[in-house]
Amino acid sequence: MTTKRFFLRALVALTSVCAVGLASAQEAESAMARVQRTKVLRVGAVAGAIPYFNKDLASGKWEGFGPDFSESLAQKLGAKVEYVETTWGNAVLDLQANKIDAMFGMAPTPARKEVVNFSETLFDNTYTAVCKKGYPQKTWEQLNTPETKIVVDVGSSHDQLATKVLPKAEVTRLENSGAATMALQAGRSDCQILVILLAQPLLAKRASIGTMYIPQPVYTAPVSIGLRKESDPAFQKATNAWLADVRTKGEVRSIILKNMEKLAGVPASAFPPEIKF
Repeated sequence: MTTKRFFLRALVALTSVCAVGLASAQEAESAMARVQRTKVLRVGAVAGAIPYFNKDLASGKWEGFGPDFSESLAQKLGAKVEYVETTWGNAVLDLQANKIDAMFGMAPTPARKEVVNFSETLFDNTYTAVCKKGYPQKTWEQLNTPETKIVVDVGSSHDQLATKVLPKAEVTRLENSGAATMALQAGRSDCQILVILLAQPLLAKRASIGTMYIPQPVYTAPVSIGLRKESDPAFQKATNAWLADVRTKGEVRSIILKNMEKLAGVPASAFPPEIKF
């Protein structure tokens, strides 16, 4: 009986060790190894984030330049795309938790760089000032006065820019860009700081809100692809190699402009010549 109990305990212990070892092996699998094994690239997608992402309710198909870039990268890797619905706020956590392999359209802020990796720059998003009707066009320096009322969405790259270049202005920080736009529309602010890929769709739908300017000097926000932080650089290298190829072919610009017109109703001609993608 004692021998039997010892055998059962030993068997349980061995099973536990094997299970832990298997879990560790699975956790240690790199993104590239997993994509090559499963032939699936898991990409985060945000509903209603036009022109980045949009889910067609009838067909369930994802559209936008995020999905277009995702399909292109997956094809390069010999894989298919599996979209995992997320939010901009949760995307970093999903990368850390190994729920997704890539998040297109993510800004590489210092805080994010601490916990996730990034590709090279996918494109640069230009900062603009959407100002109330009749407000004169000004440089950033001319906007930087105590009399200027600026509104931004708190914690965003718009907020970061305002903090950096408009320290003397009266900056109001609201919970999201929609609330900031309402403050502009209600006359509680003179200008809202927005990147151009958000400003153009806004004015295409609600032209009465104001006029978009690109204050000098031109400031841009790099937009990249968020990747899981891991010791194996293979997936990051493969992503950067794909990115270099599509940039050389001019596909980044064409994909952005195509989706701006299709999903946001903004034609290529609406972009000033100084805007580069």
